[in-house]
Amino acid sequence: MDQRDVDAAVAEMLQVLSPHTAEDWTVPAGPLEWTCWQTAAHIGHDLLAYAGQLAAQPADAYLPFDLHVRPTASPAEVLQAITACGGLLSSALAAASPTMRAWHWGPCDPEGFAAMGVAETLLHTHDITQDCPAVLNRLFPATPPGDRTRVLLWCTGRGELDGFPRQTSWRWEAARSD
Repeated sequence: MDQRDVDAAVAEMLQVLSPHTAEDWTVPAGPLEWTCWQTAAHIGHDLLAYAGQLAAQPADAYLPFDLHVRPTASPAEVLQAITACGGLLSSALAAASPTMRAWHWGPCDPEGFAAMGVAETLLHTHDITQDCPAVLNRLFPATPPGDRTRVLLWCTGRGELDGFPRQTSWRWEAARSD
């Protein structure tokens, strides 16, 4: 894994979350105690922390800095902050020697920081979107019953759903009929 994987994960997160910046991000993010807004800010925090670790290469601790996203920031602004932090991690990964090590609960190589950045981005994007009935109702109004996350994955050809053939072609119902 490298900076291209981080860039791809951040791009995927933006594709998934950007259409929903007008929605209420003060609701819980899936099973987390954090809100969707806090969870998104956490993604930025982790990406920035990993970039800092790569740049400074501390051997035994995290650097004594933290990302502070203004509480008044809109969801769109939080996504901009994540994009910036992802870019910093991507740049740090591009500049890092593969043999370099920095601390993350022990020695970590650049590929490990890339993998952690991708995991944090994708997992927390999932947390934010886990409660997806509104998305399904809007984009796929004729969805079958079942676990809404699994149904969303099925609707977009990304998963199996018992009793239904795998989707090989799909489209959003992105405009409502008048």
